Amino acid sequence: MTHSPADQQYREKQAGALQIGDHLFLPGDGPAEQITHIEIELDDFGVPTLILVTTADGGNVRIAIGSSVPVGEAAVPDDVDALAEEDPAPLEEPDPSDAPDAVTSDGGDSPDEGVPAVVVPPLPALAPTVSRAAGPDPAQLALIPEPTGSPEDVVAAAAEVHPGRNGVAVLSERLVKGINTKSGSCLRDLSDLAHDLFIELRDPDHALAVADILNVLPYDGNRDRWMSVERSLALSSFICRELGQPERADVYDQLLQAPDTVETDPFKARIAAKVRQRALNEPNLYDKEIFRSIDNGNRDAEREWRLLRLETLLFLRSHGGSNTIGLGELDHRIANELEAVRA
Repeated sequence: MTHSPADQQYREKQAGALQIGDHLFLPGDGPAEQITHIEIELDDFGVPTLILVTTADGGNVRIAIGSSVPVGEAAVPDDVDALAEEDPAPLEEPDPSDAPDAVTSDGGDSPDEGVPAVVVPPLPALAPTVSRAAGPDPAQLALIPEPTGSPEDVVAAAAEVHPGRNGVAVLSERLVKGINTKSGSCLRDLSDLAHDLFIELRDPDHALAVADILNVLPYDGNRDRWMSVERSLALSSFICRELGQPERADVYDQLLQAPDTVETDPFKARIAAKVRQRALNEPNLYDKEIFRSIDNGNRDAEREWRLLRLETLLFLRSHGGSNTIGLGELDHRIANELEAVRA
Protein backbone atom coordinates (compact mmCIF):
# COMPACT_ATOMS: atom_id res chain seq x y z
CA MET A 1 0.00 0.00 0.00
CA THR A 2 1.48 3.34 -1.02
CA HIS A 3 0.66 6.86 0.03
CA SER A 4 1.18 9.96 -2.07
CA PRO A 5 0.20 13.62 -1.73
CA ALA A 6 -3.00 12.80 -3.58
CA ASP A 7 -4.31 10.36 -0.95
CA GLN A 8 -2.57 11.51 2.25
CA GLN A 9 -2.77 14.81 4.08
CA TYR A 10 0.17 17.06 3.26
CA ARG A 11 1.21 20.69 3.20
CA GLU A 12 3.55 22.82 1.14
CA LYS A 13 6.85 23.93 2.65
CA GLN A 14 9.53 26.22 1.26
CA ALA A 15 12.61 24.23 0.29
CA GLY A 16 14.84 26.56 2.26
CA ALA A 17 12.85 25.82 5.43
CA LEU A 18 13.29 22.02 5.28
CA GLN A 19 14.91 20.48 8.33
CA ILE A 20 16.27 17.10 9.31
CA GLY A 21 13.35 15.06 10.63
CA ASP A 22 10.79 16.45 8.15
CA HIS A 23 8.94 13.92 5.97
CA LEU A 24 9.19 14.76 2.28
CA PHE A 25 7.13 13.34 -0.60
CA LEU A 26 9.65 12.42 -3.28
CA PRO A 27 8.82 12.71 -7.00
CA GLY A 28 6.42 9.96 -8.09
CA ASP A 29 3.98 7.89 -6.04
CA GLY A 30 5.24 6.83 -2.68
CA PRO A 31 5.13 7.54 1.03
CA ALA A 32 6.65 10.57 2.69
CA GLU A 33 10.27 9.79 3.52
CA GLN A 34 12.08 11.15 6.54
CA ILE A 35 14.94 13.59 5.81
CA THR A 36 18.20 12.54 7.43
CA HIS A 37 20.71 14.91 5.81
CA ILE A 38 20.60 18.30 4.09
CA GLU A 39 23.32 20.08 2.13
CA ILE A 40 23.27 23.48 0.47
CA GLU A 41 24.91 23.98 -2.92
CA LEU A 42 26.06 27.51 -3.76
CA ASP A 43 26.63 29.03 -7.17
CA ASP A 44 29.95 30.65 -8.11
CA PHE A 45 28.90 33.90 -6.44
CA GLY A 46 28.19 32.24 -3.10
CA VAL A 47 24.41 32.40 -3.52
CA PRO A 48 22.38 29.35 -2.35
CA THR A 49 21.05 27.52 -5.42
CA LEU A 50 20.15 23.90 -4.63
CA ILE A 51 19.03 21.92 -1.62
CA LEU A 52 20.50 18.38 -1.62
CA VAL A 53 18.31 16.11 0.50
CA THR A 54 19.03 12.55 1.66
CA THR A 55 16.19 10.45 3.10
CA ALA A 56 16.17 7.57 5.56
CA ASP A 57 15.87 4.96 2.80
CA GLY A 58 18.98 6.30 1.07
CA GLY A 59 17.13 8.31 -1.55
CA ASN A 60 18.55 11.58 -2.84
CA VAL A 61 16.71 14.52 -4.33
CA ARG A 62 17.75 17.94 -5.57
CA ILE A 63 15.41 20.88 -4.95
CA ALA A 64 15.70 24.43 -6.27
CA ILE A 65 16.16 26.87 -3.42
CA GLY A 66 12.93 28.74 -4.17
CA SER A 67 10.65 25.73 -4.67
CA SER A 68 7.74 24.69 -2.49
CA VAL A 69 7.56 20.94 -1.82
CA PRO A 70 4.93 18.63 -0.27
CA VAL A 71 5.70 17.43 3.23
CA GLY A 72 3.62 15.33 5.57
CA GLU A 73 3.75 12.92 8.45
CA ALA A 74 5.42 9.52 8.40
CA ALA A 75 3.67 6.91 6.27
CA VAL A 76 1.11 4.89 8.28
CA PRO A 77 1.66 1.09 8.14
CA ASP A 78 -1.16 -1.14 6.82
CA ASP A 79 -1.57 -3.00 10.13
CA VAL A 80 -2.30 0.29 11.90
CA ASP A 81 -5.15 0.95 9.41
CA ALA A 82 -6.58 -2.50 10.14
CA LEU A 83 -6.32 -1.97 13.86
CA ALA A 84 -8.07 1.39 13.57
CA GLU A 85 -11.03 -0.33 11.88
CA GLU A 86 -11.34 -2.82 14.78
CA ASP A 87 -10.97 -0.21 17.53
CA PRO A 88 -12.31 3.21 16.45
CA ALA A 89 -10.78 4.91 19.50
CA PRO A 90 -8.01 7.15 18.17
CA LEU A 91 -4.47 6.62 19.27
CA GLU A 92 -3.51 9.12 21.93
CA GLU A 93 -0.71 11.49 20.96
CA PRO A 94 2.06 11.52 23.56
CA ASP A 95 2.70 14.59 25.65
CA PRO A 96 6.13 15.93 24.57
CA SER A 97 6.90 16.87 28.16
CA ASP A 98 6.66 13.24 29.23
CA ALA A 99 9.35 12.27 26.69
CA PRO A 100 8.47 8.52 26.59
CA ASP A 101 10.69 6.01 24.89
CA ALA A 102 7.71 4.68 22.95
CA VAL A 103 3.95 5.17 22.82
CA THR A 104 1.85 2.04 23.12
CA SER A 105 -1.86 1.42 22.59
CA ASP A 106 -3.35 -0.83 25.31
CA GLY A 107 -6.56 -1.44 23.36
CA GLY A 108 -8.86 0.12 26.01
CA ASP A 109 -12.00 -2.03 26.50
CA SER A 110 -11.44 -3.96 23.30
CA PRO A 111 -12.22 -7.67 23.84
CA ASP A 112 -9.35 -8.64 21.57
CA GLU A 113 -6.50 -8.64 24.06
CA GLY A 114 -4.28 -10.62 21.70
CA VAL A 115 -3.74 -7.66 19.40
CA PRO A 116 -0.13 -6.56 19.81
CA ALA A 117 0.56 -3.04 21.02
CA VAL A 118 1.29 -0.46 18.35
CA VAL A 119 4.71 1.04 19.04
CA VAL A 120 5.38 4.49 17.60
CA PRO A 121 9.07 5.31 18.03
CA PRO A 122 9.90 8.99 18.58
CA LEU A 123 11.51 10.97 15.80
CA PRO A 124 15.27 11.28 16.20
CA ALA A 125 16.48 14.50 17.73
CA LEU A 126 17.31 17.26 15.29
CA ALA A 127 20.98 16.96 14.52
CA PRO A 128 23.02 20.12 14.96
CA THR A 129 23.58 21.79 11.60
CA VAL A 130 26.38 24.11 12.52
CA SER A 131 29.07 23.96 15.17
CA ARG A 132 28.88 26.89 17.54
CA ALA A 133 31.91 28.10 19.44
CA ALA A 134 31.23 29.03 23.04
CA GLY A 135 32.00 32.62 24.00
CA PRO A 136 34.55 33.47 26.67
CA ASP A 137 33.49 32.90 30.26
CA PRO A 138 33.83 35.58 33.00
CA ALA A 139 37.20 34.20 34.10
CA GLN A 140 38.54 34.56 30.58
CA LEU A 141 37.08 38.05 30.16
CA ALA A 142 38.93 39.04 33.32
CA LEU A 143 42.16 38.65 31.31
CA ILE A 144 41.25 41.92 29.56
CA PRO A 145 42.43 44.60 32.05
CA GLU A 146 40.18 47.39 33.19
CA PRO A 147 41.11 50.82 31.75
CA THR A 148 43.03 53.14 34.07
CA GLY A 149 40.75 56.05 33.21
CA SER A 150 38.10 57.17 30.75
CA PRO A 151 38.47 56.21 27.07
CA GLU A 152 39.55 59.77 26.37
CA ASP A 153 42.27 59.46 29.04
CA VAL A 154 43.56 56.28 27.44
CA VAL A 155 43.84 58.00 24.06
CA ALA A 156 45.51 61.06 25.57
CA ALA A 157 48.07 58.90 27.39
CA ALA A 158 48.97 57.12 24.15
CA ALA A 159 49.36 60.42 22.28
CA GLU A 160 51.50 61.90 25.06
CA VAL A 161 54.08 59.14 24.65
CA HIS A 162 54.45 59.91 20.94
CA PRO A 163 54.47 63.71 20.53
CA GLY A 164 54.86 65.18 17.08
CA ARG A 165 53.63 62.08 15.27
CA ASN A 166 51.19 63.47 12.73
CA GLY A 167 48.93 60.43 12.29
CA VAL A 168 48.55 59.81 16.00
CA ALA A 169 48.15 63.53 16.70
CA VAL A 170 45.32 63.97 14.21
CA LEU A 171 43.40 60.94 15.45
CA SER A 172 43.92 61.67 19.13
CA GLU A 173 42.85 65.32 18.77
CA ARG A 174 39.50 64.18 17.42
CA LEU A 175 39.02 61.41 19.96
CA VAL A 176 39.90 63.28 23.17
CA LYS A 177 37.01 65.66 22.50
CA GLY A 178 34.64 62.78 23.22
CA ILE A 179 34.34 59.14 22.24
CA ASN A 180 30.93 57.96 21.09
CA THR A 181 30.85 54.17 20.69
CA LYS A 182 27.64 54.45 18.64
CA SER A 183 29.47 56.43 15.97
CA GLY A 184 30.97 54.38 13.18
CA SER A 185 33.54 57.07 12.35
CA CYS A 186 34.63 57.26 15.99
CA LEU A 187 35.11 53.48 16.15
CA ARG A 188 37.12 53.61 12.93
CA ASP A 189 39.39 56.33 14.37
CA LEU A 190 40.02 54.21 17.47
CA SER A 191 40.83 51.17 15.35
CA ASP A 192 43.16 53.22 13.10
CA LEU A 193 44.90 54.66 16.15
CA ALA A 194 45.53 51.19 17.61
CA HIS A 195 46.96 50.02 14.28
CA ASP A 196 49.20 53.10 13.97
CA LEU A 197 50.52 52.65 17.49
CA PHE A 198 51.47 49.04 16.85
CA ILE A 199 52.51 49.05 13.20
CA GLU A 200 54.06 52.52 12.83
CA LEU A 201 55.32 53.20 16.34
CA ARG A 202 55.88 49.62 17.55
CA ASP A 203 54.08 50.36 20.81
CA PRO A 204 52.07 47.21 21.60
CA ASP A 205 51.11 48.27 25.14
CA HIS A 206 49.35 51.50 24.18
CA ALA A 207 47.97 49.85 21.04
CA LEU A 208 46.29 47.22 23.24
CA ALA A 209 45.01 49.85 25.67
CA VAL A 210 43.34 51.78 22.85
CA ALA A 211 42.07 48.61 21.16
CA ASP A 212 40.44 47.43 24.39
CA ILE A 213 38.09 50.42 24.23
CA LEU A 214 36.61 48.64 21.21
CA ASN A 215 37.24 45.05 22.19
CA VAL A 216 34.68 45.01 25.00
CA LEU A 217 31.84 46.28 22.78
CA PRO A 218 29.24 43.58 22.01
CA TYR A 219 28.05 42.81 18.50
CA ASP A 220 24.85 44.81 17.96
CA GLY A 221 23.96 43.60 14.47
CA ASN A 222 25.45 46.62 12.69
CA ARG A 223 28.11 45.20 10.36
CA ASP A 224 29.58 48.62 9.52
CA ARG A 225 30.35 49.43 13.15
CA TRP A 226 31.44 45.87 13.84
CA MET A 227 34.12 45.99 11.13
CA SER A 228 36.13 48.43 13.28
CA VAL A 229 35.72 46.21 16.36
CA GLU A 230 36.69 43.19 14.26
CA ARG A 231 39.92 44.88 13.08
CA SER A 232 40.74 45.79 16.67
CA LEU A 233 40.12 42.26 17.98
CA ALA A 234 42.24 40.64 15.27
CA LEU A 235 45.09 43.08 15.95
CA SER A 236 44.83 42.54 19.72
CA SER A 237 44.93 38.76 19.32
CA PHE A 238 48.13 39.00 17.28
CA ILE A 239 49.77 41.43 19.71
CA CYS A 240 49.01 39.17 22.67
CA ARG A 241 50.52 36.16 20.93
CA GLU A 242 53.62 38.24 20.18
CA LEU A 243 53.80 39.20 23.88
CA GLY A 244 53.44 35.61 25.03
CA GLN A 245 49.83 35.92 26.25
CA PRO A 246 48.04 33.14 24.33
CA GLU A 247 45.15 32.86 26.83
CA ARG A 248 44.28 36.53 26.40
CA ALA A 249 44.66 36.15 22.63
CA ASP A 250 42.12 33.30 22.71
CA VAL A 251 39.60 35.60 24.41
CA TYR A 252 39.92 38.12 21.58
CA ASP A 253 39.53 35.33 19.03
CA GLN A 254 36.31 34.14 20.65
CA LEU A 255 34.92 37.67 20.82
CA LEU A 256 35.73 38.20 17.14
CA GLN A 257 33.89 35.02 16.18
CA ALA A 258 30.85 35.78 18.36
CA PRO A 259 28.68 37.08 15.45
CA ASP A 260 29.15 33.72 13.72
CA THR A 261 26.93 32.10 16.37
CA VAL A 262 24.04 34.57 16.65
CA GLU A 263 21.89 33.11 13.84
CA THR A 264 19.25 30.81 15.36
CA ASP A 265 17.55 29.66 12.16
CA PRO A 266 19.23 26.36 11.18
CA PHE A 267 18.99 26.95 7.44
CA LYS A 268 20.34 30.50 7.60
CA ALA A 269 23.09 29.35 9.97
CA ARG A 270 24.20 26.67 7.48
CA ILE A 271 24.25 29.18 4.64
CA ALA A 272 26.20 31.70 6.71
CA ALA A 273 28.72 29.02 7.71
CA LYS A 274 29.30 27.99 4.10
CA VAL A 275 29.71 31.59 2.92
CA ARG A 276 32.03 32.35 5.84
CA GLN A 277 34.20 29.29 5.14
CA ARG A 278 34.44 30.19 1.47
CA ALA A 279 35.59 33.70 2.43
CA LEU A 280 38.25 32.21 4.71
CA ASN A 281 39.40 29.75 2.03
CA GLU A 282 39.48 32.35 -0.77
CA PRO A 283 40.51 35.65 0.86
CA ASN A 284 41.29 38.74 -1.15
CA LEU A 285 44.98 39.39 -0.53
CA TYR A 286 45.23 42.26 -3.06
CA ASP A 287 47.98 40.61 -5.10
CA LYS A 288 47.07 42.38 -8.36
CA GLU A 289 46.89 45.79 -6.72
CA ILE A 290 50.22 45.35 -4.94
CA PHE A 291 52.02 44.13 -8.08
CA ARG A 292 50.53 47.00 -10.10
CA SER A 293 51.78 49.52 -7.53
CA ILE A 294 55.25 47.95 -7.58
CA ASP A 295 55.34 48.09 -11.39
CA ASN A 296 54.31 51.77 -11.32
CA GLY A 297 56.87 52.58 -8.64
CA ASN A 298 54.12 53.93 -6.37
CA ARG A 299 55.46 53.13 -2.92
CA ASP A 300 52.60 54.87 -1.04
CA ALA A 301 49.91 52.93 -2.90
CA GLU A 302 51.84 49.67 -2.42
CA ARG A 303 52.00 50.30 1.32
CA GLU A 304 48.26 51.02 1.59
CA TRP A 305 47.42 47.79 -0.22
CA ARG A 306 49.85 45.86 1.98
CA LEU A 307 48.15 47.26 5.08
CA LEU A 308 44.85 45.90 3.77
CA ARG A 309 46.51 42.55 3.11
CA LEU A 310 47.93 42.57 6.65
CA GLU A 311 44.43 43.16 8.09
CA THR A 312 43.10 40.20 6.11
CA LEU A 313 45.93 37.97 7.33
CA LEU A 314 45.34 39.03 10.95
CA PHE A 315 41.64 38.24 10.54
CA LEU A 316 42.49 34.77 9.19
CA ARG A 317 44.96 34.24 12.05
CA SER A 318 42.28 35.08 14.59
CA HIS A 319 40.06 32.40 12.99
CA GLY A 320 42.81 29.81 13.32
CA GLY A 321 43.61 29.81 9.62
CA SER A 322 41.53 28.15 6.92
CA ASN A 323 41.46 25.09 4.69
CA THR A 324 43.87 26.77 2.27
CA ILE A 325 46.23 28.73 4.54
CA GLY A 326 47.54 27.09 7.70
CA LEU A 327 48.77 28.82 10.85
CA GLY A 328 52.45 28.38 10.00
CA GLU A 329 52.02 29.98 6.60
CA LEU A 330 49.92 32.78 8.11
CA ASP A 331 52.55 33.62 10.73
CA HIS A 332 55.21 33.71 8.03
CA ARG A 333 53.18 35.99 5.75
CA ILE A 334 52.18 38.31 8.60
CA ALA A 335 55.85 38.75 9.55
CA ASN A 336 56.70 39.56 5.92
CA GLU A 337 53.93 42.15 5.62
CA LEU A 338 54.87 43.83 8.91
CA GLU A 339 58.46 44.12 7.71
CA ALA A 340 57.31 45.53 4.36
CA VAL A 341 54.98 48.21 5.77
CA ARG A 342 57.43 49.23 8.50
CA ALA A 343 60.35 49.61 6.08
